[in-house]
Amino acid sequence: MRKHFGTDGIRGRANLTITPELALRVGQAAGLAFRRGDHRHRVVIGKDTRLSGYMIENALVAGFTSVGMDTLLLGPMPTPAVAMLTRSMRADLGVMISASHNPFEDNGIKLFGPDGYKLSDGVEREIEALIDGDLTRRLAPSAGLGRAKRVEGVHARYIEFAKRTLPRLLDLEGLRIVLDCANGAAYRVAPEALWELGAEVIAIGVEPNGFNINRDVGSTAPEALVGKVRELRADVGIALDGDADRVIVVDEKGRVVDGDQLMAAIARSWHEDGRLARPGIVATVMSNLGLERYLDSLGLALERTSVGDRYVLERMREGGYNLGGEQSGHVILSDYATTGDGLIAALQLLAVVKRSERPVSEVCHCFEPLPQILKNVRYAGGRPLEDVAVASAIEAARSRLGDAGRLVIRPSGTEPVIRVMAEGDDRALVLEVVDEIALAVTRAAA
Repeated sequence: MRKHFGTDGIRGRANLTITPELALRVGQAAGLAFRRGDHRHRVVIGKDTRLSGYMIENALVAGFTSVGMDTLLLGPMPTPAVAMLTRSMRADLGVMISASHNPFEDNGIKLFGPDGYKLSDGVEREIEALIDGDLTRRLAPSAGLGRAKRVEGVHARYIEFAKRTLPRLLDLEGLRIVLDCANGAAYRVAPEALWELGAEVIAIGVEPNGFNINRDVGSTAPEALVGKVRELRADVGIALDGDADRVIVVDEKGRVVDGDQLMAAIARSWHEDGRLARPGIVATVMSNLGLERYLDSLGLALERTSVGDRYVLERMREGGYNLGGEQSGHVILSDYATTGDGLIAALQLLAVVKRSERPVSEVCHCFEPLPQILKNVRYAGGRPLEDVAVASAIEAARSRLGDAGRLVIRPSGTEPVIRVMAEGDDRALVLEVVDEIALAVTRAAA
């Protein structure tokens, strides 16, 4: 068990869990962990638009400079942009201050190594040990303190990088796009990139004030985008989340398209073009069984991992896959990015739409999702999954679903909750087995 790091960096309530003291210690610990040789070390720091970003940014700067690391401040930038710039600027470490799709009250710290990838569990454990240890004797001498400065022009660098992921001579001329930036980190770069590629862009969620990130906008609240697409008869709607590492799409009919359908559409196109590095993709245990069956019909495999884009990426790197992601909209295209990138995923989908000359509703409706039911069962204490009655209910459910369905039982990593998910061809049966397992967990935890 780790004390500070979760599945996606360190995250919690700003000024309660994520305090200036913790951010200072993270800066010192991470700076010490990434000292490699005698060269002048440096770290790049980006953030989203939360009010608490100012506090955390300044505390991190104090931490990094106190151990002799120069700090380059990027300002509001998408998480994937920070990962890209960490490599591009030859930094020893990259930091993103964000709680992704969470409300503004939360914030977090994500770390990237010099290769732009999220840190391994082993490195995170090393940093945790340093955070909780005595660093007094490891601070830099007065003459060896780091410097800090803000860097200009990084937005243009990321925009050009994103644009170059499209095929040559392909633009977005003729597409009317409603773009929802969730009042988050991509509020400047995403509209500009789409406009420069020739699209007509109607942007919403581009007026951050420190408090409104993800509030009734973005990939977790697509209702505003759906309404705007229908009102303006747009060709497509694109919604990013607060740090722009995930995306969902709304087709011209106002229907929401999730990450499973996006991966299916891109996989089919890349398979036809011979661009898939391996005959398959990587997704999590939460991706719909309909996606697996669809890929199978194309002769492609679906490798499944635990929930979390870091686990998807690990499996992609191990197996040599270049496409993977999550149902929630994290889509990882490793030919271009080292993490989920909502803008680049959207551009790849738009490239399929333009080349096929078909509407988004046709391109993105690859399969009929199977009924999928998820229940979160809260418990007060103990280990309900070790209860005999719970184990019996789970085994009975697996038997009843058979090959026509799938069951996923997993404890939350951040709260006392058991997540019970089932899917299958028969919705009534799926609902029934989920209810039976949830009842068994509730009784065991009573």
